[in-house]
Amino acid sequence: MKRYHSAPLLLVFVLLLMGVSASAHEFNKDSKVAYSLPDAEDFNISLMSASSYQLPVPGKGGVNSVVLDAGHGGKDGGCTGKHSHEKDVALEITLRVGQLIKQRHPDVEVIYTRDRDVFIPLHERANIANKNKADLFISIHCNTTAKRNSAMVTETFVMGLHRAEDNLAVAKRENSVITQEENYEAYYGGYDPDSDEGHITLSMYQNAFLEQSIHLANLVENEFENHGQRVSRGVKQAGFLVLRNTVMPSILIEAGFLNHSKEEDFLVSESGKKRIAESIFNAFAKYKHEQDQLVAYAEPKIEAIPADTDTDT
Repeated sequence: MKRYHSAPLLLVFVLLLMGVSASAHEFNKDSKVAYSLPDAEDFNISLMSASSYQLPVPGKGGVNSVVLDAGHGGKDGGCTGKHSHEKDVALEITLRVGQLIKQRHPDVEVIYTRDRDVFIPLHERANIANKNKADLFISIHCNTTAKRNSAMVTETFVMGLHRAEDNLAVAKRENSVITQEENYEAYYGGYDPDSDEGHITLSMYQNAFLEQSIHLANLVENEFENHGQRVSRGVKQAGFLVLRNTVMPSILIEAGFLNHSKEEDFLVSESGKKRIAESIFNAFAKYKHEQDQLVAYAEPKIEAIPADTDTDT
């Protein structure tokens, strides 16, 4: 008798599965997120359409605080140009972004992981954001390549898969700083920055705020193009340790390549740092406006009975 009852259950399961597949198909039609094949030159992501964009996390009141993370610092200089160090350029840009936010959005709390030339472990940067219950985490860096003068312009990363070789190389370089931390194995679950397997495992980490992170990252790259008059290499996913443990939308910005002569001149110039900082600020401001509007839209309306309403006793 049991086998006869199993047939309807199997049919229900098949119908449910078909429904899920159909929903996924519709989602993919509406979505503008494009994932390149594993052997593609780059692994880029584009902005999702408004129809598939999620409302803010329940209980969060828009964007009230942001953590700005200047990459590297202290004994960790990051990459270098002929006349500059990544840690210095990243800090100057980060402080400029913070100043713009404080001036134009005084209601937003700006928290720096560092505001001077000091070494801050990667896990502590995420802890700072989590302890302060920040609404956004923005990490600012400069890029480099193995061959000088071989690459230029901007790219912004979110946590996730990093199948393209270029993306993997960037993640491995940025993550290698953990070897300068004491007892780093204890903080990163035995993660080995020199192991491809370690990066593959890290790439499977699920970021609950991935959609918002992608959205913010696209706003940043759009502003780099429109306001900063830069060329964008796009939004990509990679296994950055500094993004792994944050519990809010988080992005890592590579503002340009220090080992390209023209790019370095731009990055260290006053006008260059100003345009980069303003571009990041503009993206933040647009993201904040959207999130604040979404929260207001999601606010439930209370329809109470007026005090003078007559009721039968």
